[in-house]
Amino acid sequence: MSRFSKHFKMNEQDAIEYILEKVPDFFVPQAQLTCKEIGDGNINYVFRIMDEKAGKSVIIKHADIHARSSGQLLSTDRSRIEYDILMLEGKYAPEQVPKVYKYDPVMCCIVMEDLISYKNMRYELVEHKTFPTFAEDISTFMAETTLRTTDNIITPLEKKRLQGLYINPMLCAITERLVYTEPYTNHDGSNDHLPLNMTFYQKELYDDLSLRLEVAKLKDAFKSKTQALIHGDLHTGSIFVKPYSTKVLDPEFAFYGPIGYDVGNVIANLFFAWANAEVTLDDKPIEKKTFQKWIEDTVESVIDLFKEKALYILKTETTDPMAKTLGFAEWYVADILQDAAGVTGLELNRRTIGRAKVIDVAGIANVDQRARAERICILCAKECIMNRMIRFQTGCDYVKAIQAAAYNVKFQNI
Repeated sequence: MSRFSKHFKMNEQDAIEYILEKVPDFFVPQAQLTCKEIGDGNINYVFRIMDEKAGKSVIIKHADIHARSSGQLLSTDRSRIEYDILMLEGKYAPEQVPKVYKYDPVMCCIVMEDLISYKNMRYELVEHKTFPTFAEDISTFMAETTLRTTDNIITPLEKKRLQGLYINPMLCAITERLVYTEPYTNHDGSNDHLPLNMTFYQKELYDDLSLRLEVAKLKDAFKSKTQALIHGDLHTGSIFVKPYSTKVLDPEFAFYGPIGYDVGNVIANLFFAWANAEVTLDDKPIEKKTFQKWIEDTVESVIDLFKEKALYILKTETTDPMAKTLGFAEWYVADILQDAAGVTGLELNRRTIGRAKVIDVAGIANVDQRARAERICILCAKECIMNRMIRFQTGCDYVKAIQAAAYNVKFQNI
């Protein structure tokens, strides 16, 4: 009887034995395999198994019953959801997702292509590197994988079937707490404060009841707006890049929700990199100007290209007769972009003050520089949330918001 016939949390040696038993033809017989656990997320374990002599490797993504960082009990059904979503994304956007070789529902393992020639985009942006096709790639990914899972394109029955398969309640509950609640209430004391900015947080986040009302509205939309099958965690740490290629990973948070949630996450995480450059590159003005200009151009292109591609899909492939009504496609995409602006702000705030931070800001060693970066992010976030209904229909609107936030922070004492 196989030792992998019942679920347990694997280690590196287990992963080697697993690949030899479950995918025996991937490596040549008698290959000398090594394994390293390379996951840097909070939920799952990621093993790279390699035959260094042959220069061949594979990834096993393994879900345990507990989150790796907090120990919180989690359903391993997230592994099934991630596999299904990767296969669906591979159908609609094959150039932007890794190949999947096997799914094991017992051990909750996904065996997939090793993107060893790619780099984690977050760490590359912290090094102020640029990627010329990213806007084109990610806008294609978002438009193709979301619009085609709405009931404008597929039948209502098919949408309801998919919606039932990807309810994902436990991971949605994490999002509702970390993104939509804790940054504005700190009700369980879990927020991670930079002491230098404590008064700023209090004024701009905790005491602003108008902001809290708008966030409550956005939270309600997240819980009730079953618009499309979204990635659910589309930040630069879940994106791997090389100069002319982009791959999206880690869709275990996927569920039927507002399309703008994915779009807003991408924009916010580009802004973290912009804020990093704003405060750390004062002594390198040419590098600062070049990198920030690339971020600004990319943000503009991501929004404008997504808008163009989404409108094209709706206008050429919509099957619902009422959705074919003149003006409906424009209204539908405008609504997505309103949500996207709000989520841009939510992501900026939660990664700044919440427990799940990003190295772009939290990794800034100089405390005064980090305080400035945090304030830029929070002021930009508030603009995106509070004015999402009247602005933010073009990429230029987002760029103006981050630039204005940086300008205003220059006049604050830190």
